[in-house]
Parts: sequence; C-alpha cells; structure tokens
Amino acid sequence: MQNRYYAKSARNAVRDLRASKDKEEAVKSLPKVSSMLDRLAKKNVIHKNKASNLKSSLAKMINKMA
Repeated sequence: MQNRYYAKSARNAVRDLRASKDKEEAVKSLPKVSSMLDRLAKKNVIHKNKASNLKSSLAKMINKMA
C-alpha cells in the first residue's frame, strides 16, 4: 500500500514538472523529483533503468526551456 502511494506521488511530481512553464521553478523541483525516483528504484517499486530514463528525459526537457 505504501509503495503505491509513493509511486503515485512520484508520478504526479513528474507530471507537474513536465507541465511547468517556468524554468527556475523546474530547476528547483528537479532534484526533489530525481530523489523520489531514486528511492522508488532502490525499493524495487520501479526499475532502475526506468528511473534513469525519466530523470534524463526531464533534464533534457528543462535544458531545452528558454
């Protein structure tokens, strides 16, 4: 039950980060989201490669922001 809660909150955080328009806000929240994904991967809730892929795609998205 706890794993589902943490996975859902991480998915919502990723979705909110992708929806943000402000680069400063996105840069501030990226470490928090990355940490959430790393914790989920460590507990085997999600695969470690999925966590890495999500983190890299979010970093690319933020770098492309104006």
